[in-house]
Amino acid sequence: MQPVTACKQQIDYGTYHLSFQEVLLALGKGAAVSALFAYIFYRSMLAFGFMLPLCCGILIWRERRQRLKRRKRMLAQQFKEAMVILAASLSAGYAVENAMAVSLEELRLLYGEQGLIVREFSGMVQQIRTNRNVEQVLAEFAGRSGLEDVQNLAEVLGIGKRTGGDLGSIMRHTAEVIRDKMQVKEEIITLTTSRQFEQKIMNMIPFFIIVYVEGSSPGFFDQMYCTGMGRVLMTMCLILYLTAFWLSERILDIEV
Repeated sequence: MQPVTACKQQIDYGTYHLSFQEVLLALGKGAAVSALFAYIFYRSMLAFGFMLPLCCGILIWRERRQRLKRRKRMLAQQFKEAMVILAASLSAGYAVENAMAVSLEELRLLYGEQGLIVREFSGMVQQIRTNRNVEQVLAEFAGRSGLEDVQNLAEVLGIGKRTGGDLGSIMRHTAEVIRDKMQVKEEIITLTTSRQFEQKIMNMIPFFIIVYVEGSSPGFFDQMYCTGMGRVLMTMCLILYLTAFWLSERILDIEV
């Protein structure tokens, strides 16, 4: 995760800038994948040189996307806890503006100054103290985070303040809905974790088979690497493998 330089710095949760170490990690993975594919499917340094920039580019994009999703999931989990704390503060009789300031102190104890939700609440409290509208501040946060729950909170607060409703009761109900939704997400993640592990094993089986056969029967695959037809067939196998890999990831990529 990127270092925080200032509380007022707002995070755009739709983008992620990889650190130097993260880029090196992605490049290392790209080089390893390129070497594996070039050896298994072509036994050619030329193929390795062709695949290297392509694989590195794809894996840098993939690393960025995975870290982006991980950060967004972390924000959603922290926001769920923030909702519970905020609802309790409202039930204690605090106005929305004061409830957010009180909640911020409790969130600092939970996540520290560098916590994502702490940064967000700190920025929102500062804006509210400059007489900005709470709903507008939350709406801006919802736009940056892409979290539907934040947008719902902004709308609920706006309606509750305009109609003079019991904000404590409304917030408790909203917090329960968000908590239930997050629990469903966590259950789905738990259920798919074992399937994702099985997917990784299945992805490696074709390589193990080829290495085993080549080791037990040297020269068995020579025709696949030394003839034009063999190279065409191996290219088709590579395309089929990549298609199966993509489909398996799409199947397990469940959004709630």
